[in-house]
Amino acid sequence: MRMEIKPGTLRGEIPAPPSKSMAHRMLICAALAQGESRISPIEPSEDILATCDGLRALGADIREENGALRVTGCRPAEAESVVLPCRESGSTLRFLLPLCLLSGREMLLTGSGRLPERPLDVYETLCAEQGFRLERSAEGIRVQGTLRAGEYTVRGDLSSQFLTGLAYALSVTEGDSVLHILPPLESEPYLRMTLEAMKLSGVEAAWTDPLTLRIPGGARYRAGEKTVEGDWSNAAFFEALREDGHPVRVTGLREDSLQGDRICREYFRRIREGGAETDVTDCPDLAPVLMAFAAMRGGARLTGTRRLRFKESDRGAVMAEELAKFGVSVAAGENEITVSGGSLRAPRETLQGHNDHRIVMALAVLCLRTGGVLEGAEAVRKSYPGFWDALRSLGAEITAG
Repeated sequence: MRMEIKPGTLRGEIPAPPSKSMAHRMLICAALAQGESRISPIEPSEDILATCDGLRALGADIREENGALRVTGCRPAEAESVVLPCRESGSTLRFLLPLCLLSGREMLLTGSGRLPERPLDVYETLCAEQGFRLERSAEGIRVQGTLRAGEYTVRGDLSSQFLTGLAYALSVTEGDSVLHILPPLESEPYLRMTLEAMKLSGVEAAWTDPLTLRIPGGARYRAGEKTVEGDWSNAAFFEALREDGHPVRVTGLREDSLQGDRICREYFRRIREGGAETDVTDCPDLAPVLMAFAAMRGGARLTGTRRLRFKESDRGAVMAEELAKFGVSVAAGENEITVSGGSLRAPRETLQGHNDHRIVMALAVLCLRTGGVLEGAEAVRKSYPGFWDALRSLGAEITAG
């Protein structure tokens, strides 16, 4: 889908979409509980639908009801051999794969886009050490094994999603478990969100030191009504517009949120005040919009960018490619990216979204300054299907064609 975006000033107030990251986690906790839970509000993004599909495959009953999801729990350890369709959701794949290692039966996790290429090093190592099966093929990722309680040593530098997946699976095994995390622990705020979601459902894991997590076994997740907080990751695009002079306001965001992307306001302020260095180790999803904002406000240097190449696209590389169309140069190193300041010009070429929702939304922010035509606008369905309607509600002139 192609969008033509006219330059203009946005104004007004919009509610933050519900946090995709917390919704994933609350859905899994509800699926591990006995009884029915109600989770609201829910943005029916492709990633959330993928997690719903996967949990249904494991035996949960999930029904949509007036912007909420009603979830009746299941026992993954009793699941038959099934196919879990993960669409393009890396979170779904990494969160649910360990639950597939509870029954001892063969499971197949499928995906599209770049998902089959996403790193699974932590699980590949664990499966090799435990004698489990984990095979990649054209069909997907086939796993088989019976995960037991115990002590596990895992890398913390790849993604906290592996730790989240293991925490959920180990919590329903018999006996307590310990995760020893090899430093550095990256994206730690996301792991803390996992522990908060578990706690809200009556299951409390505990840090015995900054790199050791004790997980209680035989956990009984508590069903109930849960409210999903606002999403700082998607609100960041509107916060960037506000920092660039648009009188817009996003409501429904918790100032005390555990979401790592809550730091976006501080990072935008630093960049606006002059060429700041920002570390995205714990908030890699902010990188595209920080690069866009830096292009508008005189440049910046981002560090902790190594993992950007393993997202829905190689985010550092494709943002550099698209920023060049605005006349902005980008220098990328192994773990850092520098966006040069300078005059921003309207792109003469069609911008490409690279099938990446965060690239599309970052480019939209730039186009509201310069105008532009953007191909692949439908990628926002992955995390924020209402993005274009939200922009229009604030006065953006956007034409689909």
